[in-house]
Amino acid sequence: MEQLPLPAPIHYELILQLLEKQTMNAVNNNQDLRYEVSQLIITLRKAAAQQKRLEELCQASYLGVEHRWSLNHVTEKVVTPD
Repeated sequence: MEQLPLPAPIHYELILQLLEKQTMNAVNNNQDLRYEVSQLIITLRKAAAQQKRLEELCQASYLGVEHRWSLNHVTEKVVTPD
């Protein structure tokens, strides 16, 4: 079965926690920056939700999902001698 490579969900969670807990605190006194950070958080939440929908569609289509942890992820392919 084919596997669709997608980011691991923890990637979204890590970035969201950083933005919500640290970045937002750092821009606390600047309303314009707070707005931009808020928009970024909303966009990332939408991206995470969209990926979840994509994964559900894959499951319904009998296409597997492989969560990748890095760009260096290599899937092993077994080569059989002829």
